[in-house]
Amino acid sequence: MAIATGVARRPRAYVRVQGPDAEDFLQRMLSNDVSAETCDALLLTPKARVIAPLRVWRRGPDDFLLLTEPELGEVVRAALLRARFAAKCEVDPEEHTSSIVFGGTEGIPTADYGMPAVEVLDDPAEPTMEDDELEMLRITAGTPRFGREIDDRVLPAEAGLVERAVSFTKGCFPGQEPIARLHYRGHANRGLRVLTWEGAELPEYDAPVSYGGKEVGRVTSAARDGDRIVGLAYVRVGVPSDAEVAVGTVTARPLN
Repeated sequence: MAIATGVARRPRAYVRVQGPDAEDFLQRMLSNDVSAETCDALLLTPKARVIAPLRVWRRGPDDFLLLTEPELGEVVRAALLRARFAAKCEVDPEEHTSSIVFGGTEGIPTADYGMPAVEVLDDPAEPTMEDDELEMLRITAGTPRFGREIDDRVLPAEAGLVERAVSFTKGCFPGQEPIARLHYRGHANRGLRVLTWEGAELPEYDAPVSYGGKEVGRVTSAARDGDRIVGLAYVRVGVPSDAEVAVGTVTARPLN
């Protein structure tokens, strides 16, 4: 689907971290370098399980806004407060609305949808796209979402999050050691693939993916795109990247 312009609502929760120690505190807590104006980052457990994916917007020298999924705002706030100790910064919720503006240039850049877009806060413009259109673009772009592709069973490397949300040069953070060990000494046993197949009925979450008569993965998200279905699935790395696989009784093939 080629979309040059359009506006869609993006449900979010927002947490402000503000104060003279805000940058140092977030550098110690999050997986990416927050010194830039914007970045993707992860809040992780010591074992590198994802507590929350974040988009970090630095609004000023000591003022950061963390954008996360709507169900994770209080989770993020509580986790940061528990770790704050003597850091001189406040951690508080904020109320906003987010819109994804395709073809826009003023806002927080996002690569989640496979085409140029920005996330704009408190934009009064009415949406021109339905929720399922935005979801289809996310799936087609191979972007993982918390509660679908990201949960406590998944390592960041399996979801493709290391490349976009982890810095190995900024200093220590919770979960750094297992992420670095896998990155430098091993490899993930499975990864996300975008699949497509003909049909009208969407598969259930965790529907099995098979190859050569053996179960090799599971479907995590799916959406209709005209007469076909596009899905995201975890598939074992031993399955050839161009292989056709079975989703239930239907043959699926790589989108690209």
